[in-house]
Amino acid sequence: MTRIALDPFVRDLDGESAALRAAGPLAEVELPGGVHVYAVTHHKEARALLTDSRVVKDINVWNAWQRGEIPADWPLIGLVNPGRSMLTVDGPDHRRLRTLVAQALTVKRVEKLRAGIEALTNASLERLAALPAGEPVDLKAEFAYPLPMNVISELMGVDAADHPRLKELFEKFFSTQTPPEEVPQMMADLGTLFTKIVEEKKANPGDDLTSALIAASEDGDHLTDEEILNTLQLIIAAGHETTISLIVNVVEALAIHPEQRKKVLSGEIPWEGVIEETLRWNTPTSHVLIRFATEDIEVGDKVLPKGEGLVVSFGALGRDEEQYGPTAGDFDATRTPNRHIAFGHGPHVCPGAALSRLEAGIALPALYERFPELDLAVPAAGLRNKPIVTQNDLHDLPVKLGCPFGHDA
Repeated sequence: MTRIALDPFVRDLDGESAALRAAGPLAEVELPGGVHVYAVTHHKEARALLTDSRVVKDINVWNAWQRGEIPADWPLIGLVNPGRSMLTVDGPDHRRLRTLVAQALTVKRVEKLRAGIEALTNASLERLAALPAGEPVDLKAEFAYPLPMNVISELMGVDAADHPRLKELFEKFFSTQTPPEEVPQMMADLGTLFTKIVEEKKANPGDDLTSALIAASEDGDHLTDEEILNTLQLIIAAGHETTISLIVNVVEALAIHPEQRKKVLSGEIPWEGVIEETLRWNTPTSHVLIRFATEDIEVGDKVLPKGEGLVVSFGALGRDEEQYGPTAGDFDATRTPNRHIAFGHGPHVCPGAALSRLEAGIALPALYERFPELDLAVPAAGLRNKPIVTQNDLHDLPVKLGCPFGHDA
């Protein structure tokens, strides 16, 4: 089996994903830093492995970890070994943590955010409208980033004054280009910041998810301080990164498919279809690290060996022709059914999927209603991904806003 090295600079994600699919449902890959793992790249096999109890989150199962081959300063260490939370445990422990988080992250609590999301969206649109007319705008920095960060901060009770520091630390946390000597300090700084947030909420609880996590219990069983800290970090990291990329990727997809954009703006194609097709075709999360095999597992005509690491390559399996047919590589907002698994599958499915869809479903229609002429300011081929192998994350998204609706040209 030929090993495919994942490009740490993410210069051609589509080409890389195609190569992974062509390698079969199970591919040998090399992560940045020379770490060897396997990747599942086809939809059917991914669904099966994501519900297979022989594939676990316990890092101590990993042969490379047991042999001491994974250094503490590896740039991806925070994703592979992020500490105890519902992301890193299985079975009864996972059910316990997931249940306690679910008690705090209720449908009612998410729905209560709707008015706040609408207000934040409108405020962002006003700021966009006030920018110099005709000048290119980085829509990621000016719109796609502030909205999810503000929403997740409101949900978790994080002070807006902490946003710049969070942005700086998460840039290093996800990047494959963070110098190894900076990794331990970055991880320590994240821990210090989240400890401060938790201690503030213990002293002054509010109507936010962090306070609810502190108070959540199941038969008198509370989350430990470590579990609260790691859960807070997990929800904030996943809760804003995914939604930023979703908003950016929808705008990019509509810009390079003007015939579909026209139908969306006329109401012929619903926004839900655009969002779901973007999640499939240009998924926000390219690779999810990591699971481990407790025994040899057959995957198609290959075997995932006992003790080896498994990456789920969502960017590859989202365009799997065996699942989506010969048009799998096409963007089609009318595609139905569209049973993608961009937010995962099985017991570890993303708990924030409903919130991400809610944000995108509010922000995107409002953006195009205000700026119906919105288009890219550079050729799509000139857009560049950030050096993050786990996220489909553009450096920026330069756009031309056009005339705001209701304003003279």
